[in-house]
Amino acid sequence: MESWRTGVAWLIFLPAVLMAIVALLPRLQSLALHKLWWCFGVGSGCALLGIFGAIALGAGTTQTALFSSSFLPSPFGLAMALVVQWLGWVVGSFSARYLDGEPGQRRYVAALAGVLAAVHLLLLANHWWVLILAWAWVGQALQPLLCFYAHRPFAVLAAHKKQLADRLADLLLLLAAGLAWQTVGSGSFSQLWVHIGQYGVSTALQWSAICLVLAVGLRTALLPVHGWLIQVMEAPTPVSALLHAGVVNLGGVVLLKFAPLLQEAILANALLLMLGLSTALLAGLVMLTRISIKVRLAWSTVAQMGFMVMECGLGLYSVAALHLLGHSLYKAHAFLSAAGVVRQTRWQQMRGTTSALPFSLWLAPLVGTALVFTVDKVIGESMAYLTNTELTPTWPWWWCTILGLAWAPLLWLPTVGLKNSHGTWLRPMLLRFTYGVLLVLLLTLALQAMHALPLGIHNAPQHVLGWMALVGMALLFLCLAALHHNPLALQTWRRWSYAGFYVDEFYTRLTLKVWPTQWAQRPRTHHTDKSP
Repeated sequence: MESWRTGVAWLIFLPAVLMAIVALLPRLQSLALHKLWWCFGVGSGCALLGIFGAIALGAGTTQTALFSSSFLPSPFGLAMALVVQWLGWVVGSFSARYLDGEPGQRRYVAALAGVLAAVHLLLLANHWWVLILAWAWVGQALQPLLCFYAHRPFAVLAAHKKQLADRLADLLLLLAAGLAWQTVGSGSFSQLWVHIGQYGVSTALQWSAICLVLAVGLRTALLPVHGWLIQVMEAPTPVSALLHAGVVNLGGVVLLKFAPLLQEAILANALLLMLGLSTALLAGLVMLTRISIKVRLAWSTVAQMGFMVMECGLGLYSVAALHLLGHSLYKAHAFLSAAGVVRQTRWQQMRGTTSALPFSLWLAPLVGTALVFTVDKVIGESMAYLTNTELTPTWPWWWCTILGLAWAPLLWLPTVGLKNSHGTWLRPMLLRFTYGVLLVLLLTLALQAMHALPLGIHNAPQHVLGWMALVGMALLFLCLAALHHNPLALQTWRRWSYAGFYVDEFYTRLTLKVWPTQWAQRPRTHHTDKSP
């Protein structure tokens, strides 16, 4: 029976193997383009079946020498692998139509399959070497996708800036691995967790956690290296969807993987909070002044990554896990349907929009906080009663307030006016309030349900850092409220915000000074441009 379970456990590697084969197919033989896309679809389908089989037959609990030392499929890792492979199939199917007639499709298919294979191995990693090599592989496989339109200087510049950030992240990961390996005597993460449980976090492990956090910040496009994620909008739309819905989220996956180390490293948590909160504040303000749909989505990803990193710094790992899953699905749909969003926005402008009443600016955060706190407690008690278990710990009150501030702007955003049967305009305040209540209820229900899902993730709230996060979110809310109440009074701020507060310019100059390149002098060739 054990040998059977061990054999089934190898099904978890099926997605990576199939994607690697698809990546090699364009180099092995000359296949028709439609056959390449057919192979990619079959590979993704088999990958999903392999993950489902591994989960259904309990492969995630198999403990063999290989799995315990180098790979250890956790429930959350398998869930993310399932999401990534499904998104890969969707992006591949969309790309087959989007790139119809484009040159270089074989190179595109190989790079896309290579990214999916590397991401899958990273999600299963249980050793420092596997993690470092898999993450480096992801970066290298992304380069042909980011530079698919090589005649666009900003696309090449963005890829160049990302390469520099990736190499710095690799060095920091090697340093973090060396410090942890020297302290524990092994590169296995399982041995690291055992060591922390017995001896706590030493000074060397504290520095290892700090290096890990800095590496994640570089890979996740946090301040001040966020510019490449904005400029990479020059790449094809399906590449943007893959990058924003899957690859950038790997930073959060790594933070959740190292939760036993981070929850004991207070300096690393403080650094996560500082990086995440500052990124969320800046990106949230800049996003308000941008017009392009894809650019707004890119800044939205930067803000969401900052918020997710802040959640990890606050020790709310189950919230961060839910955030990753939800953000992956939402952002993939948003990018792949960008053209529809443009049409919808123009339709709203033609129909006209209305604004909420001024008092909602200050009533919204109070209502949102009360709803989150009340519903969270009610659902927690109900689940405890229905399952006949002890009361599930509810969220800290400061986190309920942060959620209330984050969701409050939904209650006053402009919406299209609606007419009733008598031809008079309905008051949009009631509609927005209803939508806001439903969103908060659904969010809180999902957050509370995370306690019952077997993802193997446990929270360790950092209450002192929670106060700092609450002050930062209150500051962002005040800026949004002031902008909504009197837009003309903030013209100077809007100019700075539209320029991204010139943070990325400093990093761009530093990149070209440290690593000069001749990207601007490349010959321009004519290609079909399909980016919206």
